[in-house]
Amino acid sequence: MTEKIEAYILLTVEIDKVERVLKEIRKKIAKAKEANALTGPYDAIVRVEASSLKELTREILPSMYKIDGVIDTTTAIVIDLGEE
Repeated sequence: MTEKIEAYILLTVEIDKVERVLKEIRKKIAKAKEANALTGPYDAIVRVEASSLKELTREILPSMYKIDGVIDTTTAIVIDLGEE
């Protein structure tokens, strides 16, 4: 069974482009399950589900950088700590 990768991508976005960037992500990146604006050091957060780490790093992340206004990303991959 293939296990999917879940990750949160934190975005730094150009001033006044957050809303436009989020609309583009929701429209163009099918693997994006949620995309929201944030307060704090990052401007937006996107939850993605990928079929593999390769898909995440070679397809999803590069597609984020193609969206006008995206300056930088920080990716946090969700890990399974097992059942307690």
